Amino acid sequence: MVLMTENLNVLQATQLIIEEALTKLGYSSAMVELLKEPMRIMTVRIPIRMDDDSIQIFTGYRAQHNDAVGPTKGGVRFHPEVTEDEVKALSIWMSLKCGIVDLPYGGGKGGIICDPRKMSFRELERLSRGYVRAISQIVGPTKDIPAPDVMTNSQIMAWMMDEYSRIREFDAPNFITGKPLVLGGSHGRETATAKGVTIMIDQALKKKGIPLHNARVVIQGFGNAGSYLAKFMHEMGAKVIGISDAYGALYNKDGLDIEYLLDRRDSFGTVTKLFKDTITNKELLELECDILVPAAIENQITLENAERIQASIIVEAANGPTTLEATEILTDRGILIVPDVLASAGGVVVSYFEWVQNNQGYYWTEAEVHARLQEMMEKGFENVYNVHITRKINMRLAAYMVGVRKMAEASRYRGWV
Repeated sequence: MVLMTENLNVLQATQLIIEEALTKLGYSSAMVELLKEPMRIMTVRIPIRMDDDSIQIFTGYRAQHNDAVGPTKGGVRFHPEVTEDEVKALSIWMSLKCGIVDLPYGGGKGGIICDPRKMSFRELERLSRGYVRAISQIVGPTKDIPAPDVMTNSQIMAWMMDEYSRIREFDAPNFITGKPLVLGGSHGRETATAKGVTIMIDQALKKKGIPLHNARVVIQGFGNAGSYLAKFMHEMGAKVIGISDAYGALYNKDGLDIEYLLDRRDSFGTVTKLFKDTITNKELLELECDILVPAAIENQITLENAERIQASIIVEAANGPTTLEATEILTDRGILIVPDVLASAGGVVVSYFEWVQNNQGYYWTEAEVHARLQEMMEKGFENVYNVHITRKINMRLAAYMVGVRKMAEASRYRGWV
């Protein structure tokens, strides 16, 4: 059955699957009510003196979905289109990711409505520090641990850590993850999401019986996750035949020159402007390939184009790129979907490693980080895939069932429901 939900926003669509997952697991309607919304969300107003001496007021959010398992964890995004509902939904997705890979966290997420591309270095620093001052009452190493997200980076994390350390009057590297190495960051953090997606591609190919060598890969999006993923796939012998950015897409059936494209992309992942012979993002998604990786924005594979998708496997590196209707259609067509809450969990896994290292004051090598990441991601994939097969449900619902169970059980044991 295909549910007509394409007109729902990202939060409503997420709540629909949460309810279905909990119901299938046998939990009460009270548990559904508890877990379909964040336990708390804080809205803050941040006054910042701009470089021209004017004062601009920014709106920020911090959502904490559920802390029954442990402190909440999740990124902070700087983007002009941040909304409260988006931040709420993303905090729920973070809870699910942590549940799937068995981390001692609930989900959190933050965002500020701004356009960092139009702000100076100093303005970004003032905004980063202002946000920490505004939310400092509800965050901390044992409460809620932020991290980088869309249009934020290790420098912004460093400013936020420094501001929190000033407020608390002690050094607190374990307050935030995604920091520079010299401030207690972890090896492998920058590439963690792409590494996790690479592991998921390898696992999915094995289930489909497709060899990785010369497998045809199409990647929508050439930002942090997309570009590193293209690099890893190329190095492992796969053939990256298509990539895209916000301005268009490149295609070559014999494989693109990934090293050249990586060298020419700018800091926002733009490279197609340098080429005349481009195709559209719409055409890119419908290319014949073995693996399609949506690594850009939400709602890219919908009721409208699901029948024309020609990939054998879809691995979602972006948040919410495939609608619920499209998921049903693709699953019915025999296409294996590795959903976002599983595929992109590598980032939070290595963020957890960074927090553990900060708490211990003992730091791991890159090889140790990658080995532990591989083990946790493979275990998460197997758990979700087994539920998908045994329950005869799509991989997205299976991932939600695996992800929500730990949180529901922790809430039950605490006597909340």
